[in-house]
Amino acid sequence: MPRTAAFDAHPDRYDHWFPEHEAAWISELLALRPFVPWEGEGLEIGVGSGRFAAPLGIATGVDPSPAMLAHAAERGIRVVEGRAEALPWAEASFDHALVVTTLCFVDDAAAMLAEARRVLRPGGRLVLGFVDRGSPLGAEYLARQAQSTFYQEATFFSGDEVADLLQGADLPVEAQAQTLFGPLNSITDIQPLRPGRGEGGFAVMAARRPE
Repeated sequence: MPRTAAFDAHPDRYDHWFPEHEAAWISELLALRPFVPWEGEGLEIGVGSGRFAAPLGIATGVDPSPAMLAHAAERGIRVVEGRAEALPWAEASFDHALVVTTLCFVDDAAAMLAEARRVLRPGGRLVLGFVDRGSPLGAEYLARQAQSTFYQEATFFSGDEVADLLQGADLPVEAQAQTLFGPLNSITDIQPLRPGRGEGGFAVMAARRPE
């Protein structure tokens, strides 16, 4: 079952996290921006409240939480209620897809990536942003997980595990980057974007459906 109870119960609290941690949020947006295509039809899987889809120009979003979708719709996103493992679109419907901090909440990560690949057109790009369990910030999330409203049920992945999942879904990684270095509460300025993985708490991987 989708892990939506906390998001349905506290949508405003979730949405307010972003302006409250503005430097971290903007750092994440800037990390994603080089990898998200400007042109073509885009989909965000796990769109949440639209805090990433709207500024990154993604027109359509899917999420299992009606409360989250209400916020996303207010930001101009065309919203659809649905699960990441069973996307309600035909094969090859989108030019690119974005998935941000959603991988840790799905019931079946491999099934989600298979669905993302299915709805991408040949040559289409998938961009994943996630909390890297192997990073210092990932360790902080794990240490506080039991007390977290939203992450209690999350399953965090390391960068190596995500790369393996993408390879298994026939979505080879073609680029990766990372940001957010240090404890979350210490991030008061926009963080740099660096290549590689394993150090930054927020990791980005870009993959492509083969032609």
